[in-house]
Amino acid sequence: MKSKPLAVLFITILIDLLGFGIIIPILPIYAKELGATDAMVSVVGFIFPLMQFLFSPFLGSVSDRFGRKPIILGSLLVNVLGYSLFANAISIPLLFAARLLNGIGSANLGAAQAYISDVTEPENRAKSFGIIGAAFGLGFIFGPPLGGVIKQFYGIEAVGYTLVALCVVNLLVVYFFLPESLKDKSFANKLRINPLGGLNLAFTQQKLRSLISMNFIFIIAFALMQLASALLWAEKYKLSELEISYVFMYIGFVSALFQGGVVGIVSKKIGEERMLVLGSISMGLGLAILATPSPAWFVPVELLSMTLIAFGNSMLMPATTSLVSKYSDKKSQGIMLGINQSIGSLGRAVGFLLSGSLYGIIFFLPFATGAVMMVAVMFLALAFNRKK
Repeated sequence: MKSKPLAVLFITILIDLLGFGIIIPILPIYAKELGATDAMVSVVGFIFPLMQFLFSPFLGSVSDRFGRKPIILGSLLVNVLGYSLFANAISIPLLFAARLLNGIGSANLGAAQAYISDVTEPENRAKSFGIIGAAFGLGFIFGPPLGGVIKQFYGIEAVGYTLVALCVVNLLVVYFFLPESLKDKSFANKLRINPLGGLNLAFTQQKLRSLISMNFIFIIAFALMQLASALLWAEKYKLSELEISYVFMYIGFVSALFQGGVVGIVSKKIGEERMLVLGSISMGLGLAILATPSPAWFVPVELLSMTLIAFGNSMLMPATTSLVSKYSDKKSQGIMLGINQSIGSLGRAVGFLLSGSLYGIIFFLPFATGAVMMVAVMFLALAFNRKK
């Protein structure tokens, strides 16, 4: 593993994920302040991952042809535009447009994952993806409280311009310190515009088909929780935006601990395939109890729920990504990782679209639905292990 490029990529993803962490706790509540219904909150959340779904395979294939660095730089420029618009989003249509641009700008994770594959040996990829996954956790540690404090004391404009500043710093770090990782571009396939166009290639391989399917279902279940939980905590348990941000911060803190220190150990002890089973059980249990506590039991039950969800996510995400990389041939790694990320984005879009609507029917429905879906992932993971 080339540690210096990976360290720079870690910083890059961390800054990028701070933006996501800052937005996610305040977005549903801010949308409601602008007059959105529960269903409209879902639509505002839906557009961001939908754009990731539409653009991830294309950017992954472009990175196979022209390199990883130009894609990451271009996506950061788009994010600067999106967050500038978010700072001035005084209506639902403007908020929708801002999230659309930021969805496009954040469709670069396939290229980032391909970068990791370029600079790491196959036997070290689970650990490498876990280290980068820790950047996601740290984004949730510092992002939510930062967003909550800025929104509460300085307003939504300050949130947007803080994100613009972070993206500019990110762009400078990538430009000056991240070397290009793709040395041989002669094996690049043709550019892919259709987000589903690579599925035929992926689904002809049984193991990739199983992994991408598990990732799709898991992401839907996780997304069902993300939007609905903010509404649940605000409306049923009367938490402020700042207090909600602290709950998300806890998820990030625990995820960073698990992904930074536990993933490498667990992957060597039980293997990435069994990590899929362990992660699905943990995630399912966490979702099942999330909306159950009485106010008197809120803190211990929610802490347990968030710990289980964080652990499940820490097992599933790096294991799935590493296994997709493992079972992809070298010339198609960018495409396969881009497809996996794109299908994950589609799952997130579906989850966000359903989340507010299900919450509007019965408050616990998004979480119960997610728990049932994780049971399905567990059975798929068990079948995957039997076919090793």
